[in-house]
Amino acid sequence: MADQDALGRYRGKRDFTRTGEPRGGGEGGDEELHFVVQIHDARRMHFDFRLQVGDVLKSWAVPKGPSTDPKDKRLAVPTEDHPLEYEEFEGVIARGEYGGGTVIVWDHGTYQPRSHDRRGRPVPFDESLEHGHATFWLNGSKLRGEYALTRFRGGEDGDEEAWLLVKAKDVHADAGHGTPDPHRARSARSGRTLRQVADEAAES
Repeated sequence: MADQDALGRYRGKRDFTRTGEPRGGGEGGDEELHFVVQIHDARRMHFDFRLQVGDVLKSWAVPKGPSTDPKDKRLAVPTEDHPLEYEEFEGVIARGEYGGGTVIVWDHGTYQPRSHDRRGRPVPFDESLEHGHATFWLNGSKLRGEYALTRFRGGEDGDEEAWLLVKAKDVHADAGHGTPDPHRARSARSGRTLRQVADEAAES
């Protein structure tokens, strides 16, 4: 089972009688590690970038979204761990609830850790995150190739912890092309836009 303490913050922020978000508690279904990028039209529009680490999704809010251009250094602010089931979540979080707004799955797939120490030896992915620099290869429907997450502010002295999400220079890099307009973007799961998901929820 997933670590109950790891999801304590997630569950404490939500009333599951009012939100369709998963409560969580399951384990990974296969040996491959999963990732998901969700567009979240909340109080402020942003992208949520989530990587499976153990039995949870480590999560970062990325205001401008991941970019395929190595020149773009995208701010990524860590949020609470989410359950693995959140990879499939798409819908509307009720107004007044934490994170109230519409969510679509912009991209999802699998990833491979690629973090190494100075001698080129592989480093466990959770350790690389703890040390503040992790590299990984995404196999998504939209995002592919190597990316890195690097912590540049540690959250001390009252500052909010912050990271940078950057695309590596490889065959999947696309200079000059960032992330598409979130209002026009379509879900990798259902093909729907944020507006279509919101309209369907209002009609049901």
